[in-house]
Amino acid sequence: MGAEFTRHVKRNLVAYIALLPMAAVVIFAYLGTMAWSVRLSFSSSKLLPRNDFVGFAQYVSLFDTSRWLTSLGNLAVVAFFFLLICFVLGCLLAIFIDQNVRAESLFRTVFLYPYAMSFVVAGLIWQWILNPDLGIQATMRGFGLSGFVLDWVVNPRMVLYAVILATVWHGSGLVMALILAGLRGIDGEIWRATRIDGIPAWRVYLSIVLPMLRPMIITSLVLLSISIVKMYDVVVAMTNGGPGTASEVPAKFIMDNLFERANIGLATAASTVMLITVLLVMAPVIYSQYFRKSGRAA
Repeated sequence: MGAEFTRHVKRNLVAYIALLPMAAVVIFAYLGTMAWSVRLSFSSSKLLPRNDFVGFAQYVSLFDTSRWLTSLGNLAVVAFFFLLICFVLGCLLAIFIDQNVRAESLFRTVFLYPYAMSFVVAGLIWQWILNPDLGIQATMRGFGLSGFVLDWVVNPRMVLYAVILATVWHGSGLVMALILAGLRGIDGEIWRATRIDGIPAWRVYLSIVLPMLRPMIITSLVLLSISIVKMYDVVVAMTNGGPGTASEVPAKFIMDNLFERANIGLATAASTVMLITVLLVMAPVIYSQYFRKSGRAA
């Protein structure tokens, strides 16, 4: 075993040396800063970092803050509708394109183009479209429909759905591209066999195709979930968290406390909570994709 390991190292020594700079960046820049942020969340840091220890005081203060609780509730609503609509819409678009439609390249470009934009651009586009004084409402009233109302970005009860609309428009193309790639990899013999057996198309997709697309589905859901957890740009561009705190999200709460309210301890406590959330999302995926497979292989 030792001789085999030595031969393996010698064979791949150049590759390991080439990976050293990247490994150093990951260890010191990423893992190091995450560990430092977690450490600061247990301190009384305000404007500048402090090296003291106050236990879980920052976390108690965090969950006593109504704005933080509001941001968590808003994030839960956005995450539910965003993941559901984005996944369903992305799958339907992929199935539509997979039917060998004419101008397939055009449709792929149109559906995927929003994802090529940054969240800031997507937020600004929808902020303009839904702005009562500039967008659709102003246009319709200019045509004489004085009673037409579309004031989602300034309506506290509807502003979250405006954010959901913008994020779905931005992210559904990613799901479409991943699912379409999986559909193109399915053997045509499966489709011919199901047609001979007279199985309805919807049943084929639900019972045969979707289970075969499990890696693409998991990848798309993980990417969408991470984008939701770190959502900041689109909210700032569209509503800046308003009206009031109606569209406040955790990432904006963290940035505001870190740079505007000079409360490093509270901001790092909130960021640690979101880090744990991401780890909880990733842990089942990592386990199912790597450890469970390794156990079965063994």
